[in-house]
Amino acid sequence: MNLREKKAMQKKEAIMKAAISVFAEKTYQGATLEDVAQRLLMTKGAVYYYFKDKQDLLYQSQVYLLENSLNNIAEIEESDLPAEEKVSQAISQHIEYVIHERTGFESMLSSESILSNEQYEHILRLQNGYEKHFDELIQEGITQGVFIQADIKIVRNLILGAMNWLMHWYSEGGKKSKHELSKMIAFYLMRMVLKTPNDQVES
Repeated sequence: MNLREKKAMQKKEAIMKAAISVFAEKTYQGATLEDVAQRLLMTKGAVYYYFKDKQDLLYQSQVYLLENSLNNIAEIEESDLPAEEKVSQAISQHIEYVIHERTGFESMLSSESILSNEQYEHILRLQNGYEKHFDELIQEGITQGVFIQADIKIVRNLILGAMNWLMHWYSEGGKKSKHELSKMIAFYLMRMVLKTPNDQVES
């Protein structure tokens, strides 16, 4: 990526982040592309240069968040860390990213009624790809003998469900920083899958 392309990507990312904030404040239905442009002190035409319309802006913003999530977990999966450390890091990283991009992920809760079928199906494919990475990390731990034998889909849904529920109760003004909180939750969730000395190894 050359300097010109990098600057264009930075501007596009700035527009998507501004849009996420504006949609959260005014709702998707109540916000306009002009509101987004004003937030960045740019013209509406500059927004249209990168995005076809408001729906396209919402869609690309969600794709951006999910692709970042996929890149993050893929990097962990490809590392040389032990299986249990990979899952622990994936949990911590997921929590911190969800907190940091909270309004963007919250927008996904109602996107089915806003996006086109094709757009929404793409969002689902990205989400399914993320879940697959988590499944592979859990399977790696089972194969290495550090995790209990378990139904991978159920375990993954329990972990992801617990992490994503943070959007409903996390407060920026809480006693724990997001880093401290992510480590604490990772510790608790890991206890669900880690073997203990009392666990019997299945033959």
